[in-house]
Amino acid sequence: MLIDARQQFEKEPKSFGNKRNRITNAHRSWIEDRYREGWTTGYADDYVKIFHRDDFAFHKVSVVFWQTDEHDKPAVITEPYEKAFTAANVKKEQDFHESDLTFSVRAQVKGKETIIEFTLKPNDNASKILKEALADADHTLSVDWTHRHYVQDDEYIPHGEDIEAFLKREIAKPIVRWEESKKDGETILGYEILPNKYFYRYHPPAPAKDLLAEFWRLEKDAEAKLQGLAG
Repeated sequence: MLIDARQQFEKEPKSFGNKRNRITNAHRSWIEDRYREGWTTGYADDYVKIFHRDDFAFHKVSVVFWQTDEHDKPAVITEPYEKAFTAANVKKEQDFHESDLTFSVRAQVKGKETIIEFTLKPNDNASKILKEALADADHTLSVDWTHRHYVQDDEYIPHGEDIEAFLKREIAKPIVRWEESKKDGETILGYEILPNKYFYRYHPPAPAKDLLAEFWRLEKDAEAKLQGLAG
């Protein structure tokens, strides 16, 4: 049961730090009455709502998806390669990206700093090409690489929704993979209660003519005050 008791308070005569509101016995009684009666079949009150526990549940899903540019084409990014520059790691990048990878290696070659550039296609032999490209290098100083840009993010999906349909609808970009939060093979659900979501009440805005009339009233008040200052 959720009881919307956000208005059940009165203002303190003066503030005590952050404490500005007071709950009186009348407010407590208001809450107790609704808690006591709220479980009754057929009970109706805009300030009382009954839910199942899973109504507040959500799945935390880690998603990796390809980013696109302003023309909706695959976005490409160049950045430092932070992992150990080994054939095994590069092979993992090939398998993940399934597209061309370009590497720019700053290396020491025969005592001179040199830039070595090469491109790996998805089916190239990473070990062979790295060995050939770096055959003359004494040691690697740094590596930059250019690849398709992907985004890693967490999505919070209401329990009961089809996860794949949600991701397709909300992300609307090619998804590389997604994975639910799990522990020992069991799905972990999170829970969140948002009073504003469950007790939202629409209040239509004031008509435009009323807003305009109020604007001109304030304008005249301001003019009168300025004239009084000038006088």
